[in-house]
Amino acid sequence: MSTHDLYTIPAGLSTWNVDMAGTSKFTWEYDDGRDRMLALYQKGKDKQWDSVRRIDWGLEVDPYDVLGIPDTTIAIHGTPLWERMDERQRKDVRLHGAAWQFSQFLHGEQGAMICSARIVESVPDLDSKFYAATQTMDEARHAETYARFLQEKVGLAYPINEHLKALLDSTLTDSRWDMPYLGMQVLIEGLALAAFGVMRDITTKPLPKQILAYVMQDEARHVAFGRMALRDYYKELSETELREREDFVIEGCYLMRDRLRGRETWENLGLTKAEVDEAMQAVDESEYLRLFRSLLFSRIVPCVKDIGLWSPRLQQAYADMGVLEMAGQSLEALMKQDEEIAEKLDEARFAEEESERHTEVADTIALGSTG
Repeated sequence: MSTHDLYTIPAGLSTWNVDMAGTSKFTWEYDDGRDRMLALYQKGKDKQWDSVRRIDWGLEVDPYDVLGIPDTTIAIHGTPLWERMDERQRKDVRLHGAAWQFSQFLHGEQGAMICSARIVESVPDLDSKFYAATQTMDEARHAETYARFLQEKVGLAYPINEHLKALLDSTLTDSRWDMPYLGMQVLIEGLALAAFGVMRDITTKPLPKQILAYVMQDEARHVAFGRMALRDYYKELSETELREREDFVIEGCYLMRDRLRGRETWENLGLTKAEVDEAMQAVDESEYLRLFRSLLFSRIVPCVKDIGLWSPRLQQAYADMGVLEMAGQSLEALMKQDEEIAEKLDEARFAEEESERHTEVADTIALGSTG
C-alpha cells in the first residue's frame, strides 16, 4: 500500500523540493581531528543496528490504544466536547492523536537525514563529516522504522505539520554551514528527543517502547555532536552573528511550540468549526499538555545555553514560554539514562528469548527420551 493511501489529508506533491544554498566543502587534512569528535564517530559506528532484527515486529498494536496510556492525557478529556462524544468518536480521537504524533516523528526523521547529509557536504572539518555520515545512516533507519510502524501497526498517517515544515525550510535554505546543526541537531532533534522520552516512559505497550528507546539511544549522540561542533565555532562569532543565531533559535522554538497544538487532527474528526475551536481551547488550557510542552524543552534549553547562545533577550523568550527553568537540566545525565534504558530493554528481551529457547530445547530432549 502506498503511504499516500494512509494520509488523512492529501499530502500534495509526492516530493517537496527545497532549493538549498551554500557551498560543498572538501578538506585535504585527513589526520588532524578532535579526539572527542572521533570518539563520537567511533561510537556512532559501533552502535549501528538493524530495525528488522532488533525490533520485535511480531508484537501486536491496537491502533485505538497505541501507547496504552489513560484518556486523561487527551486535551479534551473531561470537557463538554468529550462528554458529548460516543465511544466510536473517542476511539477516533485516540487513533488520530497517535497517528499524527508518529507521522511528525517520521517526517522529522527524514528532515534529519537530509540535514545530516547536508552537514557532510558543508562542514569544513573531516571529523565532523565522518560523524555526520554515521548520523545520516541513523536517520534513515529511524525513518524506515516509523514508516513501518505507521504502515503496519497504525494504518493512518498525517502529512508534515506546517510549523515543522517551516523550520525545516529555514534550516535547509540558509547558506551558513552551522545552520543545519542549529536547526536540526539543537532544535528539531532536541525537541524530538524529549518527546520520545516522555512517550517512552509513559507507554505500557512493548513495541512503541522498543522503537522509542532504540531511536533515543542514537539521538542522544546526535545532540552531543551538535553541541560539540557549535560550542567551538560560536566562541569565534561577533555579537551581530550571535544575535542572528539567537533570532533563529527564538523563532524556531515558537514554531516547535505551535507545532504541538496539532489543529489538523481535530479538523479531521468530523467536528464542526465551533467544536474544533472548542478543542483548541482545551489544548491551550490542558494542564497535562502544559507540562508536556515544558518537558519537551528539557533538552533544547540547556543545549542552547551550552553552545553559548544565552543573552538576556533569549532567556526572556524562554521565560515567556515558561521553560527557562529547564536550563538547569544535565544533558550528560539525560544521555546516560537514554543509553541505559535501551541497553536494559535489550537485556530483558534477549534474556527472555534465551530462556524460551532453553525451555524449547529441554522439551524437545524430554520428548525424545520418552519416545
